[in-house]
Amino acid sequence: MSFSIEVKNELCRSLNEENCCNTTELMAAILISGEVSVQGIKISGLRLVTENAAFARRLYSLTKMSIDAVPEIVIRKNNKLKKHATYIITLTSSANIASLLKKTGISVEKNDETGKYQLMPTNCDIKNPCCKKIFLRGAFLAGGALSDPEKTYHLEITSKNSSTAKFIKIMMREFGLKAKVIKRKASLVTYLKEGENIADFLNITGAHKALMKFENIRILKDMRNNVNRMVNCDTANLEKTVNASVRQIENIKYIEKNFGLKNLSKNLREIAEIRVQHPDASLAELGQLLNPPLGKSGVNHRLRKLEQIAENCRNNPGNMWNKK
Repeated sequence: MSFSIEVKNELCRSLNEENCCNTTELMAAILISGEVSVQGIKISGLRLVTENAAFARRLYSLTKMSIDAVPEIVIRKNNKLKKHATYIITLTSSANIASLLKKTGISVEKNDETGKYQLMPTNCDIKNPCCKKIFLRGAFLAGGALSDPEKTYHLEITSKNSSTAKFIKIMMREFGLKAKVIKRKASLVTYLKEGENIADFLNITGAHKALMKFENIRILKDMRNNVNRMVNCDTANLEKTVNASVRQIENIKYIEKNFGLKNLSKNLREIAEIRVQHPDASLAELGQLLNPPLGKSGVNHRLRKLEQIAENCRNNPGNMWNKK
């Protein structure tokens, strides 16, 4: 079972405390998953389509409570590509449909480009904070998807028109969620990307068990990422130290072979001998081996001086100044 389905199944078990919340949830479902048929000037049919059995039962109950009418429910199974069954809740009475749309504040408008009729949130007005939360719950149940948090953080709700997508975005922004809208083929998608936003969305909609699982995964991922960053940092520092040590020893051996360490000053000769004897030691450790001990900056200065002498020797092999 995907994480998205787990969230939806948990939300379907949640009960709305107020009648206004039932109407709001049904409003969201109609805007997202509703399809309308029009004959002449009358609306002849309203269908709510979903692939989630629990949500189909919930829609059936919400519709029945809202207009005191019994909708029809049809189950269509599709064996191709192992798809799940599709549940269709249908109203065919024009009076019942008109009553439901009026109650939810949804209007039916014709799209000039496609010639099809669309359900629009023209008169939708959600004032109660509880209803705003329920609207987001209904919208996610009707057309939402949530990626596996082990892989990535992405939550989206697919709408059939820009007005509905923008309305969902406004509702999300009411709770400080950083929602964005993009167009994907013929649909509009309102989405959240950051883990903190998705966690807040789960809390707002009432998916508390899913929220706990989501947060546990986030904590483990953050810990793994922090450990990886620390390991990578330590590895990079170690590699840098090893490369510097190899370069320093090569310079010292070059000076010894071509001019002899005895031609160096006492301080440079001492650090050169200790560096060759302790190739894995850090600058701080090399400093403690000197007599008297020397700090990192002092050790680094002497080693840089040796590097400069070696470079001068390579460029001017006959110049005795390079020995000093």
